[in-house]
Amino acid sequence: MSQQMRAVEISRPGGPEVLQLTQRPRPEPGHGQVLIKVAYAGVNRPDALQRAGAYDPPPGASDLPGLECSGEVVAVGPGAEDVAVGDKVCALLPGGGYADYVVTPAAHCLPVPQGMALREAACLPETFFTVWSNVFTRGGLKAGERFLVHGGSSGIGTTAIQLAHAFGARVFATAGSDDKCRACLDLGAERAINYRDEDFVKVMRSEGGADLILDMVGGDYIPRNVKALAEDGRLVQIAFLQGPVVELNFALMMVKRLTLTGSTLRPQSDLAKADIARDLREAVWPLLDAGRIAPVMDSEFDLGDAAAAHARMESSGHIGKIVLKVG
Repeated sequence: MSQQMRAVEISRPGGPEVLQLTQRPRPEPGHGQVLIKVAYAGVNRPDALQRAGAYDPPPGASDLPGLECSGEVVAVGPGAEDVAVGDKVCALLPGGGYADYVVTPAAHCLPVPQGMALREAACLPETFFTVWSNVFTRGGLKAGERFLVHGGSSGIGTTAIQLAHAFGARVFATAGSDDKCRACLDLGAERAINYRDEDFVKVMRSEGGADLILDMVGGDYIPRNVKALAEDGRLVQIAFLQGPVVELNFALMMVKRLTLTGSTLRPQSDLAKADIARDLREAVWPLLDAGRIAPVMDSEFDLGDAAAAHARMESSGHIGKIVLKVG
């Protein structure tokens, strides 16, 4: 293996144009880590936030963007378990995925599902870790409950729809065009709400209210979510595309006995992420192996075209996941 590798770095905070292809020293796996030769890297909203200077990597993480990848394990550090050189894996990363090689804890690697190409496998970790931990662990979604996911055509949304449907929930989704709404219906949503034409609050209240809402919009959606929830409903917040500061009347939360919670994935401990990986392997990977669920693909860009991939994501015209072809 070469001691050097290609990598896309953030030259300065700014728009997609600040992503530049460069050469970096190849990293070496530490204790409990593996070195992966990257085939594909997933492109996610947190990458764009980091690029803009609004989302710093956690201490000790690579400054390169990229929170998920697929590829081949080419080296194993001391203490790494259950992963061997030559294994084809997809992995959650603390950063550094926009490169030829990346290191990550072995416990954050999962096998490529049966019959799935590496291109699709690269799209699994970030969204599946996020959805499982927030919708099922934190949100406690159960079969038969009414589940509303905002941004239903996004990577998170398409994953949430499929998983919630597979586990027996009634799924509702919001999206910004008729094409995106049709995509949500095709994935298992019983009702897709075009937020440009309909008020999701009225729709959900006509259904008896949402038992669980997964929201990445924030802003004025937060008080509207509270109104859309059923009694004993739960709101799980995972991002704030329209801002985190809002005026909210908490009396309704008390009257309806609501739970308002949320989380971010990247700053969580390695142990917490390993626990999520274990749950996914047991509960979700059999569904992927059987082809009952699969990532929705939007587009593919070469590693050197990372700026174009970010522009595509930030245009909000995509449906599903965007990947960078690396290896």
